[in-house]
Amino acid sequence: MAAKSLGYRVVVFDDTRGAPAFSCADIAMEASFDDLEALDRFSKEVDVVTVEFENIPIAALEFLEKEVCVRPSSSVVRICQDRILEKEFLQGKGFPVAPFRVIKSAEELAEGLSDLNTASILKTAALGYDGKGQINLSPGDDTKAAWDLLGTPQAVLEKRIKFVSEASVICARSPGGEMCCFPVQSNVHRHGILDVTVSPACIDEPTSARALEIAAAITEKLGVVGLLTVEFFLLSDGGLMVNELAPRPHNSGHHTIETAFTSQFAQHVRAVCGLPLGSVELRSPGVMINLMGDLWEEGEPHWGILLSQKRGYLHLYGKKDSKPGRKMGHFTLLGEGEGIVKMALSLRDQLAQHSRSGKI
Repeated sequence: MAAKSLGYRVVVFDDTRGAPAFSCADIAMEASFDDLEALDRFSKEVDVVTVEFENIPIAALEFLEKEVCVRPSSSVVRICQDRILEKEFLQGKGFPVAPFRVIKSAEELAEGLSDLNTASILKTAALGYDGKGQINLSPGDDTKAAWDLLGTPQAVLEKRIKFVSEASVICARSPGGEMCCFPVQSNVHRHGILDVTVSPACIDEPTSARALEIAAAITEKLGVVGLLTVEFFLLSDGGLMVNELAPRPHNSGHHTIETAFTSQFAQHVRAVCGLPLGSVELRSPGVMINLMGDLWEEGEPHWGILLSQKRGYLHLYGKKDSKPGRKMGHFTLLGEGEGIVKMALSLRDQLAQHSRSGKI
């Protein structure tokens, strides 16, 4: 939608039947990511390719790069979709990350857990997101059972960090190297899935400046063209630790549709198409609440509860099937302070109560 508002023609390639983005596309192509004939047809329809999700087979992006401009590049996506490559990149460039060990067997897992000697998290190297593919471990746990349960050829064992809060920074970079970052935003996760984002983050100026500096440096060293989201842990001593990277528009930035002069989506289009980057200044502070599939358990929620709010904005993604833990939409409420956050959470609670009661 952001691309079309700038006059671009949009072609969507997805391997999912009835993908939500198809409804907004000039051309929708449904095919497997290993279908080279379909990818070739796709490449002939576009001038630039970008990704909505980093877990795209690298071979597909590499094939497209031979024919058309791909932004971010396959090399950037390769690093960001593989936790081992991502951690090694960050560590090698001197960015703060949690102590970790690369694990490729049950024996290495036992050694790694003994080496770290503290509560840790075992994460799949690939295809893990929203808390999926993760197992919590402590010294003395059955590492063979954990490895068998994870069922992956390689993984990362990471020290569990004691943090006071979480935050993220979305940084944009153009082909010419122009960069700008959206203000730092605070995040709260529930069951490993982003639940609430508050913008701007309620952190002190030195910490905010440091987060912006780190995010910009990572974006530049990776050579990203487009957006890079850097997720942080904020430590009790005021320090920062990088948790994960995402080379795309990010759930924590959805509020920018209303809160910022340039949304993250419009900024991504500007960056990948080589246009001047837009202003990242906030028009208003705000809070974003994710709407999960759990709300649909008793039928369609009563959206009037949200739509009656004068400074509230509802976005539904057009996903046909709802299920617990699936992101179906989000709700942004403009305003500042704890009162706005409480109000937004209360509105979501009211949605759940009305769904359960069957009231419309």
